[in-house]
Amino acid sequence: MKDALAIHRWLLAHQVHHEIVRLPRAMTCSDELPEVLSASPEICLGVTVLEVTTRIGREPVAVVTSVGSPPRPGVIGGILEARRVRQASAFTVNSATDYASGLVCPLLLPPTLTVLVDERLTRTVTPVYVPTGERRTALLIRADHLLTLVSGKIVDLTRHGSRREPATFPLAG
Repeated sequence: MKDALAIHRWLLAHQVHHEIVRLPRAMTCSDELPEVLSASPEICLGVTVLEVTTRIGREPVAVVTSVGSPPRPGVIGGILEARRVRQASAFTVNSATDYASGLVCPLLLPPTLTVLVDERLTRTVTPVYVPTGERRTALLIRADHLLTLVSGKIVDLTRHGSRREPATFPLAG
């Protein structure tokens, strides 16, 4: 499993200014970042891993958003022309990302994993917090630096689905 040290070393190798923040208490998922850090949910980012079923088959898809604006499965289904979108199991998240479920960092994700990035994040000019795969640390990094390092497709997650709304399931953090 990847952790804060792996992320720190990778960012140092890329000469990216960042800070690994020690949290005052442990968290179980990225949705807890705003509460733990007393920060706005708009500057706390998370990665939601969904299991997407298309005509070709089933695959995990990672979606990077602020924890204040989680992805809607119907919108993701419309973007990917999926038949079904649902929350991925913890096993799938761990296997697909090599991070602990709920604490996935948008950095160092496998190149084979489809990654979608919320377009609204491109307008964020402040530093943001992201999980590191560990319960007691977070990464503080400028949003523009993070987005240049994330290998994903920037998409509009505010649109209201497609010609048909795929089956959706409530997202659990």
